[in-house]
Amino acid sequence: MRVRREEYFEIHKVRRIYNRETGKFIINIEYSTAVPKPTERVVSVAEAFGIGVDRGRKFTLYKNAEFIIGPTDIVYVTGDSGSGKSALLRALKRDIVEGMGLSVVDIEDIKPEHEKPIIETIGRDVNDAIHLLSLVGLNEAFLFLRPYEQLSDGQKYRYKIAKMMESQAQFWIADEFAATLDRDTAKIVAYNLQKHARRLGRGAIVATTHTDLLEDLAPSVHIHKRFGREITVKYYPNRPASECSLVREMHVCEGSIEDWRQLAHFHYRSHRLPSPRKIFSMRRGDEVCGVIVYSYPPPACFGRRLVLPKMSLRELNERLSTISRVVIHPKYRSIGLGAKLVRDTLPICGTPYVETVAVMARYNPFFEKAGMVRVAEMSGDPTIRKAVEELEAMGFERYMQTSLEANIERLNTLSREEVDRVKEIILEVSQVYYRRLIGGEKIYAGKEDVERFIEEKGLEGLAKIICRIAILAQTKIYLFWKNPSTDAGG
Repeated sequence: MRVRREEYFEIHKVRRIYNRETGKFIINIEYSTAVPKPTERVVSVAEAFGIGVDRGRKFTLYKNAEFIIGPTDIVYVTGDSGSGKSALLRALKRDIVEGMGLSVVDIEDIKPEHEKPIIETIGRDVNDAIHLLSLVGLNEAFLFLRPYEQLSDGQKYRYKIAKMMESQAQFWIADEFAATLDRDTAKIVAYNLQKHARRLGRGAIVATTHTDLLEDLAPSVHIHKRFGREITVKYYPNRPASECSLVREMHVCEGSIEDWRQLAHFHYRSHRLPSPRKIFSMRRGDEVCGVIVYSYPPPACFGRRLVLPKMSLRELNERLSTISRVVIHPKYRSIGLGAKLVRDTLPICGTPYVETVAVMARYNPFFEKAGMVRVAEMSGDPTIRKAVEELEAMGFERYMQTSLEANIERLNTLSREEVDRVKEIILEVSQVYYRRLIGGEKIYAGKEDVERFIEEKGLEGLAKIICRIAILAQTKIYLFWKNPSTDAGG
């Protein structure tokens, strides 16, 4: 390959050998530097250092460098900028395709769709999309509805990892791996990359100047490249990291309502809490990383009769707690903190039984990982589902019905007759839900209570009721936990 005079740098020679029987790569890479087009300053430098303007130099990056890499290896390439990491990745990428005959996806080749909610740009269907996004920590309801360009750098990188998982390619390749991320987020991304690659039986090759990801990436092959020909290759057992290194810096302790308020805006439900029994927080130094709220149980709950005998309200309050909120700071999602927070607090919540009703349990089974048992699943009542469909026909997009602002905006565009029709749709819902539609402030609520609520609260009250109908329509999972120390007669 000839070097044009105006170029400063160009790969001059690449020689690669891949042995299928041994899985060994042998790489030789040389590059040339060329003197740029002569200018007054270039000539001055050439004269000062005694070099010819037409003279180039050749350097060797890799000389018979040997690497043994299998289809499921996690390869960590480190070294200073300019040491040859990118050149090695390109050579390995080509040999994986041509020599090993395996498919490759390069994170740089992923071109996200813009102006569409990310939930529409990944997965075979909505369930598959939520599953993939949840695996990389993008499991916040509001994130699903954001387009790619509105994500943070860390969220964009996690999204691209989800797209790599979706690709079905055998090898995932990423140059400048997590280079734009803060170091905590980089460790979380590294931990998730190796965890999911190993779970899916994939291989990964990443290159970066940072050497602080060894524990979280848990590579089976570590290549450290220095300037010149010097290179170090180490091999390790191909085992996943047991946990993200950041988890060891966190502890669970008694929390407060103020801890909940710090993270409440990251939860997809309202900030209003049922009466709390106990609150626990997970902290990293002075930072609140997660919060769990245990509340007193409601008088009735689907699924409960499958695991507990009929009890008086007093007995329920004494023996049963309800997990009403679990929220993890978005930065720390996808490293198992939800399961840890539940698992560590179940035995100290103060009651022998614990229940929870969750929507996200369909996609992220962290309650089950913490030791709770899935008991029952319930879709929305037929009258609730009908209301959602009729509201959608009136322009209330189904995926936006849980947004108070979106509902108010739509209501403001309706005529008086259309607003009256919205009220009729609401009142066609089964009366057993009226109490919940107006906020649960009364033990019993009838039609006149709903009408009074709407009259007093106006369009904002109507918008809140639409939000609550949308939440009631979601498929929910009932989960239960019994303290092992509770006797059989319990």
